[in-house]
Amino acid sequence: MPFSIIIPLYNRPQEIKELLESLTQQTYTDFEVLVIEDGSAHKAEDIVKSFSSQLNISYYYKTNEGQGFARNFGFSKAKGDFFIFFDSDCLIPSNYLEIVNHYLQQHQLDAYGGPDAAHPSFSPMQKALSYAMTSSLTTGGIRSKAKNAGGKYHPRSYNMGISRKVWEQTGGFHLTNMGEDMDLSRRIHQAGFKIELIADAKVYHKRRTSFYQFWKQVHSFGRTRIQLYKRYPDTLKTVHFLPVVFTLGLAFTVIFNLLALPFAKVCNLFLLIYLLSIFFDSLYINKSLKVAFLSIFASLIQLVAYGMGFMQEFVRKIIFNK
Repeated sequence: MPFSIIIPLYNRPQEIKELLESLTQQTYTDFEVLVIEDGSAHKAEDIVKSFSSQLNISYYYKTNEGQGFARNFGFSKAKGDFFIFFDSDCLIPSNYLEIVNHYLQQHQLDAYGGPDAAHPSFSPMQKALSYAMTSSLTTGGIRSKAKNAGGKYHPRSYNMGISRKVWEQTGGFHLTNMGEDMDLSRRIHQAGFKIELIADAKVYHKRRTSFYQFWKQVHSFGRTRIQLYKRYPDTLKTVHFLPVVFTLGLAFTVIFNLLALPFAKVCNLFLLIYLLSIFFDSLYINKSLKVAFLSIFASLIQLVAYGMGFMQEFVRKIIFNK
């Protein structure tokens, strides 16, 4: 099956180089690559063109509209039967396309998604952030594995594919950022197409490189959940409230300690057990004390930033209807 790999890019020339290098190692080779530069000030045109002897690759520069519409631009230029899109901060295992091609031949899917993981070459910070977003001890991991909206699987756009027929019928992305993949997945389901998780089609996702950037990203995820709720009320599930519960619980724990209330000791014990669970789970997975230590802070940020973004948008959109 011929694939078209579509990669939106914004001011990340070094990342696209690493991604394209990983694509040169694919064991399945019937694919083209389209890099859509979305109004970047730091262009990657020379880097992309340096791979022209190794990949069937095209480079396009357009005005900045956001990653959703950059992917739509790529769809309009793609020649393949199946469109795959990655974020520019991903590395792709060499057998990825072989796995996807085999699965699609066996199951006849219209769209799919895949999981993400940390590559051994990632920095301790990147591994810790990956842990926070993939572990079952955090809602990042729970949400990524959960089936939302009536038990249906909704893939994420850092590792997702759709057929040409899906694109033609849905029109691709209707949102440019903040929940654009969930919105598209929902419309794919509504159109009656078949979507599944291909569990073995993983990518290595770098995510952000600092706690501050990670905070901003996850905070926007919390806000996005309420925005999606406004469009699709049945997409809001119990799991989406857990970061709010944790954030409020953490705030009350601090207050109880400041006021020296008897509840403080119980709260402190539960918090300690939870943090130690994260530490030893990450230590087992990553085999690194540094990553395990950083995973504690990454997990706290994942929960609190999401919870605060969720509450902020809930007050703005639901209570005050702005």
